[in-house]
Amino acid sequence: MSTDRLPVRKTYKLYLGGAFPRSESGRTYEVHDTKGHFLANAARASRKDARDAVVAARGAFWKWSGATAYNRGQVLYRVAEVMEGRAAQFAEEVAAGEGLSATRARAAVDAAIDRWVWYAGWTDKLAAVLGSSNPVAGPYFGFSTPEPTGVVAVLAPQRSSLLGLVSVLGPVLAGGNTAVVVTSKDRPLPAVTLGEVLATSDVPGGVVNLLTGDAAEIGPWLAEHADVDGIDLAGTTAGGLAMELERSAAGTVKRVLRAAAEEPDWTADPGLTRMTPFLETKSVWHPIGV
Repeated sequence: MSTDRLPVRKTYKLYLGGAFPRSESGRTYEVHDTKGHFLANAARASRKDARDAVVAARGAFWKWSGATAYNRGQVLYRVAEVMEGRAAQFAEEVAAGEGLSATRARAAVDAAIDRWVWYAGWTDKLAAVLGSSNPVAGPYFGFSTPEPTGVVAVLAPQRSSLLGLVSVLGPVLAGGNTAVVVTSKDRPLPAVTLGEVLATSDVPGGVVNLLTGDAAEIGPWLAEHADVDGIDLAGTTAGGLAMELERSAAGTVKRVLRAAAEEPDWTADPGLTRMTPFLETKSVWHPIGV
């Protein structure tokens, strides 16, 4: 008997509120490798899917932001543990989508896992580094501490399908925000696998919501959504779409992390530059001797 068999063609779904629904529009699109070979079908998210993702992110915000910073770090570290167990699958998807050799793809995956661990380690250090005890000319104590902005829309990098994604999602979560992510359109499979990792780790449903599809279609709805508090335009480049999204975001006074002229080198030391834009500073005053 012949051992030849047809491969099972996959149709991946969205990741919303801790579940994997189809797009409400029923639309899908084909994902190909760099040589044009079919890899899978992916859901093409719609405006309604984006609205549902924002509702899920808002519903999860208070639980996630209300957890202790140490606990958030433990949860994020657990994600890195699960990613490590699926590193071979990630490497295969990165190699196919980005046209990398097996060695370079594995190096990109290892860097993404290390980057996730790095952000997990920052959760309980942000208050010490960004907070302060303020000198006050009076009988008061004054303290300033960082707090999360809220629901952040993230347009993921288009070329760096895993390391770039982790580099923009990690800082949002480390600060206590929840996220609605529009993945790379042409290279969504590592993001889809990351959704499966999140679903099988300790991250509460709704903290991260992943939309596959076209940022040019979904981005404007997220930019003008009144319940989105910030937007990271990493998946666009300065001018064109980025400028349109900045104008839309201004209508609801969002925090905007602007797009660079070209996609940055995601292997570089990230510092705090992607965490601080989505943190607010709260100052507390208390009288001395009361």
